[in-house]
Amino acid sequence: MTEAQDEAGAFRALADPTRRQILEDLRGGELAAGEIASRFAISAPSISRHLGVLKGAGLVTERRDGNRILYTLAEDRLATCVGRFLSAVCPEQIVLRHTKWRPGAQSEES
Repeated sequence: MTEAQDEAGAFRALADPTRRQILEDLRGGELAAGEIASRFAISAPSISRHLGVLKGAGLVTERRDGNRILYTLAEDRLATCVGRFLSAVCPEQIVLRHTKWRPGAQSEES
């Protein structure tokens, strides 16, 4: 798989608003699949499919804890894909990247 094909998978995953909301929800830290599903008015199997797409694109990681599956945002992967695209499209712009961005955090140029 080429780098461009790999990134295309990430952007396909980002195209859906439910998947983007899941990524935003994971910004606060690891969540169980059931916790994620409870935040949406769609079925748990549908959320499971969305999580599978995000995992397949490398935008989330999962780990098992007993009978629960816990998901975490793959921040570096997301930042790399989007940053590489922005660098190609807007090379004259400076893109700032924060390792751990949180609302209200001070900006730092890298």
